[in-house]
Amino acid sequence: MTAATGGIRSVSVYCASSRAVGPEFLHTATELGRAIGRRGIHLVYGGASIGLMGAVARGVHQEKGRVVGVLPRFFMVKGIRYDEADELIVTEDMRERKAEMDRRSDGFIVLPGGIGTLEEAMEIISMKQLRLTAKPLVFINTLNYYDGLFALFEEMVELRFAKAETLDLYAVRPDSETALDYLLSYQPPEIHSKWL
Repeated sequence: MTAATGGIRSVSVYCASSRAVGPEFLHTATELGRAIGRRGIHLVYGGASIGLMGAVARGVHQEKGRVVGVLPRFFMVKGIRYDEADELIVTEDMRERKAEMDRRSDGFIVLPGGIGTLEEAMEIISMKQLRLTAKPLVFINTLNYYDGLFALFEEMVELRFAKAETLDLYAVRPDSETALDYLLSYQPPEIHSKWL
């Protein structure tokens, strides 16, 4: 394990809790966890033991890294929560959970996921657009999972529902190592007013 550099001491990972996803997605999640652990970065994530969430956490632990789980009280169910987490924080609801993850993180990585994952990522992009945060966010686009989303962002710009600078609020990388390299070398771009 090496010490984290670039001002990134902890990273939030947003991803699926589904048990039904294909093995390629689980493999990417495990590899991300291992890469986080090797680099000495703390994982902050949704606290589950299942799906990609569990795979990331176990990957971090395989490299003797630190795992901080943040989950709402109604997810405190045996078989769902990751009891092996080094720290398990219980919140009252999903909104408090997101705020706690944001507070504890220096950057964000988005793996494939469902509605909840998408909602978490969109909130960070929106906060960056409004200059409420300058923390980096990067998508790992396993099997081109997010191509449709990125095409929608481009259409928003083309139809003038968003400015071209919106496309600079996030990065896309193909794998764990390049995603972490992006976070560790990140320099916030100048964000102009959303309305001007």
